[in-house]
Amino acid sequence: MTSHKTTQTMKPATAAKKLGVYLEATPAEFREGPVSRDELNALQAEPPEWLRELRRNGPHPRPVIAERLEISIAGLARGGITDPLTTAQIEALKQECPDWLRQERATRTETRKEAARIKARNEERAARDADRPLR
Repeated sequence: MTSHKTTQTMKPATAAKKLGVYLEATPAEFREGPVSRDELNALQAEPPEWLRELRRNGPHPRPVIAERLEISIAGLARGGITDPLTTAQIEALKQECPDWLRQERATRTETRKEAARIKARNEERAARDADRPLR
């Protein structure tokens, strides 16, 4: 039996998500066909100028915007941000720091604190249960 290796490919949208860029801002040749795993790895290892430019100046997809603003993706929606933003627009929002952005940052901080508290509690319970003898 001979084994032949098939090339693993993905849709351009998936590749753009993995690269952290907004699909509609990528070159047409990137959007037109499937992207192989090898092509994706090459783009990540040595990004071409168009990719470096998109990562630097945008427009950015929602996950990148949320991370740069230090809020959740849901917080973006609650703040009315539905379109991609450029780096300059993100920086302007940070400088302006509207009430909704301050509130979303506080919400994210509280959510992370609560998640850390629950994780520590569960680890403590697991350690305590591991020390108990079985019945």
